[in-house]
Amino acid sequence: MKFDTFVWVELGQAFGNVLKAKRHAAGLTQEELAFQANMHTTSISYFERGLRQPTLHTVFMLAKVLHLKASELVGEVEECDPEIQL
Repeated sequence: MKFDTFVWVELGQAFGNVLKAKRHAAGLTQEELAFQANMHTTSISYFERGLRQPTLHTVFMLAKVLHLKASELVGEVEECDPEIQL
């Protein structure tokens, strides 16, 4: 199956939406999430806006700070749009 740019952009936007919602639910600012995950605030902003996609390591770090399993975070991204499910 070809993994085209359109799907990649949709995945990035879906991840960003989920990350932002989970961050808000945890009562964290972008700065607080970045600090606790040992990242730069700009990275969190890019992820939330769908401009960058996180590495697997980053997904695990963000999930840990948000008190989630990485699979829960990724699972919610999958549920955002049925077309994303590959």
